[in-house]
Amino acid sequence: MRPTRPSMQELIRQRRRAGFVGRSDERAAFRQNLDLPPEDERHRFLFHVHGQAGVGKTFLVRELEQLAREKGALTAYVDERVGSVPEAMAAISREFAGQGQKFKELERLLAAHRERRHEAETAALVDPEPEGPSAGGSAIARAGLVGLGLVPGVGAFTGVLDADQLARGADRVRAGLSARFRNQEDVQLVLSPERVLTPVLLTELSDAASDLPWIVLFFDTYERTGPFLDGWLHDVMTSDRYGTLPGHVVVVTAGRRPFDTARWGACSDLMTDLPLGPFTEEEARGLLASKGVVDRPVVEEVLRLTGGLPVLVSTLAEARPVDPDDVGDPSASAVERFLKWEQDPVRQAVALVCALPRWLDADVFRAVVDCADEEVDALLTWLRGMPFVSERGEKAQYHDVVRGPMLRLQRLRSPRGWAERHARLAETFERWRVEAETDLASDELWVDEGWREVRLTESYHLLCAKPRVALPVVLRDTVDACGEGDVVARQWAQALVQAGEDAGAEAIGAWGRDVLEAIERGGVLEALGVLLARGGFDTRGQAVACQLRGVELGGAGHHARALIEFDRALALDPGLAAAYHGRGYARAQEGDYAAAVADLSRADELAPGKATTLMLRGEYQRLLGDYEASVRDLDQAIGIHGTRAFAWASRGAAKHSLGELDAAAADLDRALELDPEYVWAWVRRARVRRSRRDHARRLSDLDRAVALSPDSPWLYCERGDALTASRRFEEAIADFDRAIELDDEYASAYASRGACRATMGHHGEALTDLDRSLELAPDYGWALCQRAMLHLQLGHGDSALADLDRAKQQQPLDARVLAWRGRALDAVERFEEARTELSRALELSPDYAMAYGYRGALLLKQGLLAEALADTAHFLALVASQPMNPMDVIRMEAPVRGLLDQLVELVERLRHLPGADATALDPVLAQLTTAREMPWPQSVE
Repeated sequence: MRPTRPSMQELIRQRRRAGFVGRSDERAAFRQNLDLPPEDERHRFLFHVHGQAGVGKTFLVRELEQLAREKGALTAYVDERVGSVPEAMAAISREFAGQGQKFKELERLLAAHRERRHEAETAALVDPEPEGPSAGGSAIARAGLVGLGLVPGVGAFTGVLDADQLARGADRVRAGLSARFRNQEDVQLVLSPERVLTPVLLTELSDAASDLPWIVLFFDTYERTGPFLDGWLHDVMTSDRYGTLPGHVVVVTAGRRPFDTARWGACSDLMTDLPLGPFTEEEARGLLASKGVVDRPVVEEVLRLTGGLPVLVSTLAEARPVDPDDVGDPSASAVERFLKWEQDPVRQAVALVCALPRWLDADVFRAVVDCADEEVDALLTWLRGMPFVSERGEKAQYHDVVRGPMLRLQRLRSPRGWAERHARLAETFERWRVEAETDLASDELWVDEGWREVRLTESYHLLCAKPRVALPVVLRDTVDACGEGDVVARQWAQALVQAGEDAGAEAIGAWGRDVLEAIERGGVLEALGVLLARGGFDTRGQAVACQLRGVELGGAGHHARALIEFDRALALDPGLAAAYHGRGYARAQEGDYAAAVADLSRADELAPGKATTLMLRGEYQRLLGDYEASVRDLDQAIGIHGTRAFAWASRGAAKHSLGELDAAAADLDRALELDPEYVWAWVRRARVRRSRRDHARRLSDLDRAVALSPDSPWLYCERGDALTASRRFEEAIADFDRAIELDDEYASAYASRGACRATMGHHGEALTDLDRSLELAPDYGWALCQRAMLHLQLGHGDSALADLDRAKQQQPLDARVLAWRGRALDAVERFEEARTELSRALELSPDYAMAYGYRGALLLKQGLLAEALADTAHFLALVASQPMNPMDVIRMEAPVRGLLDQLVELVERLRHLPGADATALDPVLAQLTTAREMPWPQSVE
């Protein structure tokens, strides 16, 4: 096996470390700390390095990292390349993997987090849509993503929303995500990723710590990452919110500012503060001497120019000036002096021109440096070894303290040359961007991190080359960046700030600062408001900004205001498909599914063939009851993107409603093949099994759903209903109790528990539950019907009729409501009205078994024997051939058996009358006797 040769980065690090001078006290304190066991009171768990730009914070952090590795530590280095806590954890995981320590479970969850974030909008769009006993009706609240913190950066905006609205909206989103996502873990990966990821990180750190003396985590450029990392890091280190951190972990942070004493003040005995200032004269002279710079006039000039700032001292030392004649021109800056003292004109030119890009790799180097191919490696290696160049993964980056003066020098020396060089770089990145676009659909560009990086760098160079021309284009891009959330929007704003500083264009920098401040105040919603008010966009740009504001407002649960923004967008640009899509979503959240379908249809006309549009329209059409249209849309969506479990499950639900049980089961089977942990699909398949009277497998599916999402009250209601249908009443009550424990304002759970208790004969408790359900949801039709039936059992006919009058107002064409109202009218002896109502129920639903049973009993009371016999025969045939609600079956047992007893008695009397046709009556009597003696169904739905 060939020996592994060191990489360029490793060689550069070795050289730099060999020349490291100074900071002996800081290094000694850190090294001694690793010689102390964690139990020693002198041991410190946290080091904070801080000081102005250029004092060598990153150099020191990298030196401390090497010291830690010499002690056998596993280390991770995180800097400003991360934009969130999950990204920081991903960086830690990558660093550890590079040292042979893979955090497999954390990597799996991080991948799931990224995937689930992209799925969140679709997941939140669809109601869990419970039916029958678990129907929530108006009790199911509208969406409120902000209430859960799902929408990034709109925390400040939540103040304008009603707290109750947010709470209800949060419940709605939890329900939608619980139904559509794999499991509760996936829901939390969207809503609170730190809550899922951090315990796993801590567990894997503990596992790794058992075989390692130390684990050291380094967080550099903390002035940029601290705003989102500091609170999390404090919780991880000082509380057990996420679990326990191994005692062998040491954390090092480095930034320009001291630690926040309001947060960390009580931890002074656990941390070491390492403030860094410029080198002392002794340290600066020592570094210069190590590079052979000992001539007194030269040393004095270096000290004067640099003020002891380590990055500048190191930079000038690399030039190794030895000629006292070079000393002069007291106005010269340290950077200019470095360029003067660098004897090789090629290297001098390379150092200067390579300051232009924001970052360097071999490709960018070739684009910016005009040299022969065979010279590239040597020059790039030399440049990456300079003290002012730091490694950022596979890329290199100039230190701001050096890069800024180099840029100013070039811009002031030759403004035209400055513009031309940046224009060439912009053209290079434009070419790379166009190449990247060949493999991406138009709606995938902004989602792709690689494309965004190239586009952002292109934009920076355009701003430096032609600020006035480029600014409107980049501001328009900033609008699209806002559509990707705070992290991406902040990147574009920071590029504006940097371009403004580097190009000396104050107006550009002011734009960037204003957008950054807006993001801090109110997230991308606020930033879009600033851009829209002052951006001077064309009509299309204004429309897109309004459309994205609508998306943010809708995500905040403020759908009425979202609709206003979408209307504005469409008034500006009637051809903006995304605005129709967004308005359709907002209208659906307001319950106007018909209008939502119309908007999605227009979106499909303008941008045909989008699987998401077709899936949502298909789902909304299913909710409207247009199952054929739903299936057509979902067929198309599956044809375009056949691996989305959402589409298969929705089509399965639509086919179930069409009575196509085999096809529905096949679709739901496919959904669960694609996503075995898709909770909503497990429930929908359980309902298909209910229709097939496959009670055992129905419960098996619901058991699986509950196991996947054990904190979903809806699922306990679903399973409770199934247990009630199987007459396993005590287990059903336990599930309803659990649902109420999870959500004590869940109207469906109270209604279902009340109905179950009624079947058990616990009438007082049942009535209490149904009353509570209707307090929470006064227009809950199913609960009204259940309470009415209970009133009938208790002999309270007037109360039953009052409930059913209210239910009929809500659902005037519901055959079930009309049949139960007919039963109530019968109870209060309004027989003709009762007969009319039951007949109307059968017109609406000709196969409604219970309506035949009720009407048969009524006809018998009215002395209409032939009609009573006919209705009874229909009832018996339907009970034997189709599912019925279990509570209906149980409650009909007494009246139907009473009906059969009366019919048998009447037919026997008729047989014995003079002139009776016994031959005709005997078969009727035999049928009635057989029906009366048959056991009553134990589990019929």
